[in-house]
Amino acid sequence: MIQDYGFFISLFSLYYRIMYKLLSNLFIGSLILLTACSEENKRTDKGETTDKINQDSTLPKFSRDLEAIKEDGVLHAITIYNSTSYFLYRGEPMGFEYELLSRLANDLDLELKITIAEDIDELFHMLNRGAGDLVAYGLTITEPRQKQVNFTEHHYVTHQTLVQRMPDNWRSLPGYKIEKNVVSNTLELMEDTVWVREKTSYAERIKNLQNEIGADIPIEHIEGRIPTDEIIRMVVDGEIERTIADYNIAAINKTYYPILHIDTRISFAQRIAWAVRKNSPQLLKAINKWISKEKKSDDYYVIYNKYFKNRKSFRARIRSDFYSKNSNAISKFDDIIKKNAERIGWDWRLLCSQVYQESRFNPKAKSWAGAGGLIQLMPATAKEVGVSNSYDPAQNISGGVTYLNRMRDNFASVEDSIQKIKFTLAAFNCGLGHVLDAKRLTKKNGKDPNVWDNNVEEYILKLKDKKYFLDDVVKYGFVRGEEPYNYVRDIFLRYDHYKKFIER
Repeated sequence: MIQDYGFFISLFSLYYRIMYKLLSNLFIGSLILLTACSEENKRTDKGETTDKINQDSTLPKFSRDLEAIKEDGVLHAITIYNSTSYFLYRGEPMGFEYELLSRLANDLDLELKITIAEDIDELFHMLNRGAGDLVAYGLTITEPRQKQVNFTEHHYVTHQTLVQRMPDNWRSLPGYKIEKNVVSNTLELMEDTVWVREKTSYAERIKNLQNEIGADIPIEHIEGRIPTDEIIRMVVDGEIERTIADYNIAAINKTYYPILHIDTRISFAQRIAWAVRKNSPQLLKAINKWISKEKKSDDYYVIYNKYFKNRKSFRARIRSDFYSKNSNAISKFDDIIKKNAERIGWDWRLLCSQVYQESRFNPKAKSWAGAGGLIQLMPATAKEVGVSNSYDPAQNISGGVTYLNRMRDNFASVEDSIQKIKFTLAAFNCGLGHVLDAKRLTKKNGKDPNVWDNNVEEYILKLKDKKYFLDDVVKYGFVRGEEPYNYVRDIFLRYDHYKKFIER
């Protein structure tokens, strides 16, 4: 019994030592974990990146869905300035995304405001922090991206392709020799560097391709501010050897740069779409409904072909001095317009927008009413301001600015300079008397007669109705108010585009 007792004492002692050690280790482990968490919190407080922070940064920090957008009356879109999405050509804003956005905003009865992303890598960051309501740009739908945003119905399907230069003497070489001098198989990329922006679907594809072929592919990253069409031009100029692009973008660029080789396929078919915040389900539903409707119309495909398949149009744009990515020019009359804009104290880009509105920069333009020239002077007005030939650009613009100055002198009570310009433009369009009538109606109805926006513009619209044009304060009667209303709005909307593309 004593021996058995000793045995149990020894066994208990062993059990105690083991449990003590286990508990001690558990305590130390917990202490280390708590310390690590504390340190992690400290690092997070200092702004250092952690996996959790990375995940949180992909979530919306701003909330604004369709109801709030409609209440505001403005659809804010984020896009990229490049040769297919959004650009300026011969004084007119253009682009696949721009044209579709304009149609979407019109369908939703909203004004469109566009923000250009300076860094393509920041598109989702901008969206989730409220810089816009949607990203309208050709985005490849990928699984990692779907954790950050909700994609719309796709606009089109394409695939990624390798963009590289053919050999210098390619025109004299048979096809098989050209293939020997380019990367024609993805396995060959193990020894050849690819240049891409870091946070793109192209970079994602290279990473996946590395796993597929079981080897590293040398990658060089390009700044996020450089769009794909400019990276393609870097390949053409020999600054880099190769890059990756969506095939439709590569193909339209090849029409202008035939030295490009774009036949080495990098991916399977991929859907290209726009994106909204994850907390904007109403907006997503509305956009998807609109896309479904648009895809049933011929116009949708006409717009796509215009920017991705019309080779002649693309070549003409790229060669033009009045393509905003080539120069700081709007029209061939810029020097005349700049000189006269100084006389009136306006931004020359604003005066350019008015000239485009009047004649689309056609110095021989003539209206049904007899107005002629770049700024469309009526014969009596031309004579009044000393213009002997309305079809002479210098005379026409000079006379037009003289007349604008005279109109402006009638609005001395308007203190805000932008509002004064809007009154001046409206008077130029429909006549001073009708604008003064609208001012009197505005005052009579308790609104501000010295503010055009949401005040006098509302009453110039009403002057088509008998109730208003027969009012005792109205001296000049009926006018189609939509004309001056849209005239002022269109000039300023275009001016906003000009400011994005053209330096003052």
